[in-house]
Amino acid sequence: MSSQNKRRDTDLMKLMMSDYKVEMINDGLHEFFVYFHGPSDSPYQGGMWKIRVKLPENYPYKSPSIVFVNKIYHPNVNEKSGAVCLDVIQQSWSPMFDLVNVFEVFIPQLLLYPNPSSPLNRNAAALMIRDQAAYEKQVKEYCEKYAKAEDVGEALKEISSDEEPSDTESNSSDEGMAGSVDPGSVDP
Repeated sequence: MSSQNKRRDTDLMKLMMSDYKVEMINDGLHEFFVYFHGPSDSPYQGGMWKIRVKLPENYPYKSPSIVFVNKIYHPNVNEKSGAVCLDVIQQSWSPMFDLVNVFEVFIPQLLLYPNPSSPLNRNAAALMIRDQAAYEKQVKEYCEKYAKAEDVGEALKEISSDEEPSDTESNSSDEGMAGSVDPGSVDP
C-alpha cells in the first residue's frame, strides 16, 4: 500500500471515528458524504448539511473537493452548485492538514467568518455588506427551509449515490438541493 493510500485511509478512519456521520459513495474511499451541523452561536446553528467530499488520487498532497449538497446561504458558497470558495482548501492546502481539520476548523471558520470580498454568491455578499441583520435573517430562513436535520436525508433520496444529478436538477431554482461540481473549477 502506498503512503498516500495509507494516509487517505487513516484520515478517513479518523473522520469516521469522530462525531461526524460519514456515508460512503459506491463503496469507494475517494468519495463520500459527511453530515455537518452549523456552528453554535451563529446564524447557521440548528442547520445540517450533507457535504460531498472527493479525494483526489494524490491526496493528501492535493486538497479534497468540498461541495454542499443541500442549499446554504453564504457569500463563499455557490448557491446552485454548492461549490466552496475556501482558501485553505483550494489554494493553501498542506499535507499536514487532514479531513478532521476540514470539518472541525475550516468549514466552521468559513461559516463563522464569511468573506464577502471573494464571493461565489454575489447576492449574499452584497446583502451581508449592506445589511447584516437582513443577511442573518436570510441565512436562518435557508437553514429552516433546506437544512433541517430530519429533512436532509429525505430530500437527498432523489439523488442516487451512483449517478450525478442531471443538468436540469442541478440548475433548477426551486429545488432544495444543489448539484455537485468540482470547486477547483470555480474561481473564488
